[in-house]
Amino acid sequence: MARSFWLVKSEPSEYAWARLVADRATLWTGVRNAAARNHLAAMKPGDLVLYYHTGDEKAVVALAKVTGEARPDPTGKDGGWVAVELAPVKALAAPVPLAAVKADPKLRDLALVRQSRLSVMPIPQPAFERILALGKTKLR
Repeated sequence: MARSFWLVKSEPSEYAWARLVADRATLWTGVRNAAARNHLAAMKPGDLVLYYHTGDEKAVVALAKVTGEARPDPTGKDGGWVAVELAPVKALAAPVPLAAVKADPKLRDLALVRQSRLSVMPIPQPAFERILALGKTKLR
């Protein structure tokens, strides 16, 4: 089965990469956007995820993986919301700022640029690999 690639966003003051590393895994909860919910529902164990810090940082900072399929979000009071389990893989050797993504002709059509408020999005494999290259990071 083919692996998919994603990007999730988090405000560092809410759930920073360092906290995911310390926790060793988390249930990615609290997403309340229909498009983002649909992306969460499509995630499968083994998929790779770029971890993006919002706020002042605005940069892809790390790589995570999906370790558990979508399930009902326990923080969703009105039902229909989902969450997935994520685990850390590794920090990027160099964060990739949003400005660098916008400046790269191979990346400027990403949802990260076009739909800035979307918190969970698919990333085409070539773009995923380009971001890792910009972050001076290899998968293996």
